[in-house]
Amino acid sequence: MIQARAAVANRIQKVLEDANIKLASVATDVLGVSGRDMLEALIAGQTDPEQLADLARKRLREKSPALERALQGRVTDHHRFLLRLHLDHVTHLEELMGRLSVRVEELMAPFAQAQERLATIPGISQRVAETVVAEIGSNMEQFPTAGHLASWAGMCSGNNESAGKRRSGRTTKGNRWLKRILVQAAWAASHSKGTDLAAQYRRLAKRRGRKRALVALGHTILVIIYHLLKDQTTYRELGPDYFDRLDTEQLTRTLVRRLERLGHKVTLQTPAPAA
Repeated sequence: MIQARAAVANRIQKVLEDANIKLASVATDVLGVSGRDMLEALIAGQTDPEQLADLARKRLREKSPALERALQGRVTDHHRFLLRLHLDHVTHLEELMGRLSVRVEELMAPFAQAQERLATIPGISQRVAETVVAEIGSNMEQFPTAGHLASWAGMCSGNNESAGKRRSGRTTKGNRWLKRILVQAAWAASHSKGTDLAAQYRRLAKRRGRKRALVALGHTILVIIYHLLKDQTTYRELGPDYFDRLDTEQLTRTLVRRLERLGHKVTLQTPAPAA
């Protein structure tokens, strides 16, 4: 239903673009409180950009001049009909999602402790934790190692070799629901501040690209989930400099080489121990 709601939101955006309304270029969420007020006003027949922009709330009011320019369009009766149709569809979907959320919370009651443990991991929201528990449960006895779980979920590199030559390392097929939600969790974790997971994403994205870095980070999150559920513990943050602290000599050599490539002559001096 979340996917269906996103599809309807895209249809609303398409109708607005057809009417030359560029609301999405100014408002972060077209279906937010301010966006919905403006859409309702457009459906009611309001066409004055200044009055439409005056419906903005909170921080969006600071963008009133840009809003007025974005709301200068050619809205026809057919556009209003489609907007009404799609908004009613979104409202219906949101009502159903609310009812489903209540039902999911009822069914998640026996797994409350597992959900709380997973919520300690950066990037794991309530929805992600519910999906993870729904797909793999809270008992990890069926998976001998974290590698078995990663292989079952399709969050590990494939092994495609022929005549001693490795032809492809793309991820294997697995549980598509779990795989999708782990990538979403990885995206959220990559934007967290002061975490080891965010540092890992930045380190991998430089060498392998953003998409591969997200899959790798999702694999790391899945391994963490396995150990939290298996050992009945909570996540312990290692810090953004954890990887650097593992091998300080290698980090020193890397930084020296970078400075030398920039044309500097580097002389290392170990500080004397404190008295």
